[in-house]
Amino acid sequence: MRKNSIDSFWDDAETIWEYHRLGHPLRRCSAAVALGCNDLGVAAYAAELYHRGIFPVMVFTGGNSRETSRAFPRGEGVHYRERALELGVPDDAILVEPRASNTGENIALSREVLAAAGIRVTSLALVSMPYMERRAYATTRKVWPEVEPICSSAPLSLAEYVAVRRHGTELIDMLVGDLQRVIEYPGQGFAIPQEVPPIVYEAYHRLVSAGFKSRML
Repeated sequence: MRKNSIDSFWDDAETIWEYHRLGHPLRRCSAAVALGCNDLGVAAYAAELYHRGIFPVMVFTGGNSRETSRAFPRGEGVHYRERALELGVPDDAILVEPRASNTGENIALSREVLAAAGIRVTSLALVSMPYMERRAYATTRKVWPEVEPICSSAPLSLAEYVAVRRHGTELIDMLVGDLQRVIEYPGQGFAIPQEVPPIVYEAYHRLVSAGFKSRML
């Protein structure tokens, strides 16, 4: 690929990255749900928000997946808990949901865990990878419509995230795949609809046409 072609792909990826991030202002919540994935930085950021007083208790949710079973053999939620403990979060502020295999289950099962612990949730913080904010929000509004979640992720630019996570162009595939789910999942009953601006659609279609579709449905 010519350098200018690669640059244009990253320009389109930046457009989608910014769309995925919601920019919700932080405020104190009853609890948090940190969504399991292949990025242990989610657990670290949840720990940071706990220490800042944003929430008093958090659920680390996630079992194993094809992408995470090698890195997190005991399950995403279990490894997240261990990382949070290393960062000084007290054990009694952590709940673990170890079974979820998709975002809908992350939310539904975390809701059950919080209820079983006797925690009344009137406001909820969702902690995720940066490019998962919008999908996590749309899923939660469908699965748990009684709460209006506040979405948050590590405050990194796309370039910073690529450097920290040591991603190559496979991150573009991930961005495209999450956007497809934002578009398609409402019709399948998994999420509420989200408006997608034309500039985002155009970037998406260019990247799909260029072959960045390994994470698509």
